[in-house]
Amino acid sequence: MTENQARAEAAGPSVWQQRIAGEWHGRPSLFDATGTWCGYEDIRRSSEYTDGATVYRMDGGLEGGGPLAGRFRLAAPFAFGVTDADDNRVYVGPDFHGSGQPYGTFVDARYYGPGWQVGLNTWNHVLPDGDTQVYSSVLYQGWTVVGCFNGVYRRTTDHDENTATREAVAAHLAAETRCGPVPWILPTKQSGTFTGECEVWDAHQKRLGTVLVEDRLTPLDLLRTEHRMSWTGSGLDREATVVRRRDGTREFWEGPGAWGNAQAFGRANFPVWHFADGGAQRVVGREYALDATPGMSAGGRLAVTYEVFDGQVLAAVLHGVLDWSAS
Repeated sequence: MTENQARAEAAGPSVWQQRIAGEWHGRPSLFDATGTWCGYEDIRRSSEYTDGATVYRMDGGLEGGGPLAGRFRLAAPFAFGVTDADDNRVYVGPDFHGSGQPYGTFVDARYYGPGWQVGLNTWNHVLPDGDTQVYSSVLYQGWTVVGCFNGVYRRTTDHDENTATREAVAAHLAAETRCGPVPWILPTKQSGTFTGECEVWDAHQKRLGTVLVEDRLTPLDLLRTEHRMSWTGSGLDREATVVRRRDGTREFWEGPGAWGNAQAFGRANFPVWHFADGGAQRVVGREYALDATPGMSAGGRLAVTYEVFDGQVLAAVLHGVLDWSAS
């Protein structure tokens, strides 16, 4: 037993491990590197802490997948051990090897899956209700993105015993089936503001407080929108105005207050931008349209996570939910 394993066993299950107790049900969608929808992954996920050890299990299967099906279809459930601690979760195989760091209700994990033969950067964000989890895994061949899984999970503790719970899960999976392929889009003809309180954590996983995030949208045409962004609180106060241009599943941030781009996979958008104020701050994020549905409209609730870097050093992590108000 390693020193980390012994310390984790003595400490008991971490706060994150207690937070994700139970079984999580989802039907994440698979997208290729261009953001094209390919199929579904039916998954039941659970983790057990027994005698000082945590074992994580995933059971399900891939439906569809196109050219990626041969890579991401397996004939057995996943299982891997986790050295569980509040500051670090180390995945010790056999099916995944790597680690994840929790920042409150959000975990950023990077690991390798021998069965899928890909590196994964997985972001799991448990929403304030405690029973909804926004999930994404960006899949890599070396430094090159080959695809992405993402979707929304719901937690149960009595699925096999409770008929009402099974019916609720079936309704959730039906909604994920309908909405999983929906592409990312923000309002194109209506001005308004996304607003919400986000938790802020520093690079050492200490909670700093909250920040009020406001993003006022003014559409310029069907493909370009002016965003007036502001963060207020916890020492992260700043404002920036940027024009975001949409090109299919891609997005471009074209100044003047920030420059960068984004790639969307269904309802999840992954931006990277650099503030243009003479500093060295950049943001790596995920914006997830929680209520986006098929049709000629955009969703009104975003689950957002932003990792803020000073130069090449992680400085802070923000996560929360933003709600839309038209004006």
